[in-house]
Amino acid sequence: MKKIVLLVYLVATFLVGCSSVPVDDITIESEADPKIKFSGYKTYAWLGAAGILNDPQGQWEPPKFDADAEIMFLIDQALRKRGMTEVNENPDMLVAYALGVDMEALKLKQDPDTKMQTLEQVPQGGFIVVLIDPETEYATWVSVATAELKGLEPDAAKQRLKYAVNKMFAELPKK
Repeated sequence: MKKIVLLVYLVATFLVGCSSVPVDDITIESEADPKIKFSGYKTYAWLGAAGILNDPQGQWEPPKFDADAEIMFLIDQALRKRGMTEVNENPDMLVAYALGVDMEALKLKQDPDTKMQTLEQVPQGGFIVVLIDPETEYATWVSVATAELKGLEPDAAKQRLKYAVNKMFAELPKK
């Protein structure tokens, strides 16, 4: 009986721990070139990364957290899960991403008592991943993730980024 109670406790603790990071504000939109056979891409190389940051008070990145390194790690991981290999020369596909953060973004909010609309500061962030055919130099797939930025600890920020990247690459066609 004690073993069953312990097992139920451990499962409940695991489930609560997995669902503790909010992701309901993260939206993903992706678009793929319908003429492209994505299963034909076996190798990739990084084209680059860019960032646009409006964060005058330095609140965006939690201390000891490198968002760029984490995003590149997660994208590498997603591509490797699809059987792709990173190469230095003659890649089948180029990968680029851009990150945008506005810690002073404003949003309309309705006061529940007065029903009046007021402005509230709601930090926003988003990033875009683009896969490019190096021969044609055309984008073959684009995915955009946007979200409210919350004052999170590094582990929670990593979990939210992982969720976003996994959802983005789940929309990459397999054919």
